[in-house]
Amino acid sequence: MVRSGGRGWYAKVLAAALGVTAVAGLSSLWNARIGSGEERPAQGVSAPPAQSQGRKAAPVPAGIVHASDAGARGVNITIDDGPDPAWTPEVLRVLRDNGVKATFCMVGTQARAHPDLVKAVVAAGHRLCDHTVSHDVTMDRKSEAYQSKQILDAERMITKASGGVRPLYYRAPGGAFTPYSRQLAASHGMRPLGWNIDSKDFERPGTAAMVATVKNEISNGPTLLFHDAGGDRSQTVAALREVLPWLKEQGYSFGFPVR
Repeated sequence: MVRSGGRGWYAKVLAAALGVTAVAGLSSLWNARIGSGEERPAQGVSAPPAQSQGRKAAPVPAGIVHASDAGARGVNITIDDGPDPAWTPEVLRVLRDNGVKATFCMVGTQARAHPDLVKAVVAAGHRLCDHTVSHDVTMDRKSEAYQSKQILDAERMITKASGGVRPLYYRAPGGAFTPYSRQLAASHGMRPLGWNIDSKDFERPGTAAMVATVKNEISNGPTLLFHDAGGDRSQTVAALREVLPWLKEQGYSFGFPVR
């Protein structure tokens, strides 16, 4: 999500995260593509990277990615800030009904509180993304030690909640990336993930406004940003019901961000 002040929900999440302990030496489930910078989209959706409990994470490029592995007419649906017991199941239902896979950028404390939902996301074939422990949109102004704790503790929490499936991406809250955070995430097999189209659903502007934003800005790039937590997400669910079929009608296919 974009930066914004006065969001009490995130203050609560941040408070909940103060007792989280740092973790060192993480292993990964995933094989990763090797490259650098912004990668060209592949032709056709690739299968998820192989899972292995025993292998160390292969590093991935540290450049912020936007491209889709579904090719030039591919789009990536990304869902931030959950999981949430009220809205994540609704989002999952809309995605299932439209045959769409998405990338869920999860907040560590939310994942820890709702492991059943993390497992449901994985079971449905979606991918996981590390969105830090507490969604601190000012973390680009914090110490490297703080950034490391936020990213690596969240990776541990999401992996534990999922039953061993690790996040493949890292999205900085509010886009608050730093060179250090990008390199750290990439060294742990998590590709830094940006977005091209912000649906503005966090502001609840109305379903019609959110749908219009997507339609007007789809030429900006393939990665779309929505949310499944942080308040009433009924407009998001309704917008996805309209946007997903419309994208198909326009000849788009759905993929994952390249790695």
